[in-house]
Amino acid sequence: MDSSIFTPIQLDALKEVSNIGAGNAATSLSLILGHKVDMNVPSVNMVKLNDIYEVAGEKEVYGIILRVLGDIQGNILIIFEKELAEKIIEGLSGMREEKISEIGISVLSEIGNIMSAGYMNSISEFTGLSISPSVPAVAYDMLSAIIGTVFLESYQYDEYILDIETRFKDSSERDFGINFYYIPVPGSLEKMLKKIGLN
Repeated sequence: MDSSIFTPIQLDALKEVSNIGAGNAATSLSLILGHKVDMNVPSVNMVKLNDIYEVAGEKEVYGIILRVLGDIQGNILIIFEKELAEKIIEGLSGMREEKISEIGISVLSEIGNIMSAGYMNSISEFTGLSISPSVPAVAYDMLSAIIGTVFLESYQYDEYILDIETRFKDSSERDFGINFYYIPVPGSLEKMLKKIGLN
């Protein structure tokens, strides 16, 4: 994918669509956790895949991966920092685990499912496109390994790839330790732009 394939106006439009979806995902997360969760304005950038690997490094995290099915296919990846994932599981299940059990995985899967559905429902309503999430999968690995796998599964093989990322924060504006990525397969974003009159 060439870095100049989208104009600044098109990138702004994609940012706004993602902003609507991420806002809905933040609301869903707030309801699950029982307190307000904010988000930054989504970052929509053309980035080098190698740069993502370098930034991600070898930090171990939990990743929730869902396939986006329907008119605009791709993957959604939600990254939870390890300590936060453990705190959330303890808060929702009452269990403190040194190693996350099936119950913990189920909790993270449900969070991922609800956040992704909120994100996709908003985009579907805004664009008129039909999309839905697959059953989530949970992985615990190095961040670079998880991100690399998900990008490649979305057929993002080119030097430059589109990175749509949202960072969530709590009500005190502290970094909340959750990153949300939408990784479209090539051609999906062109369909979205066509629907909103910016193709």
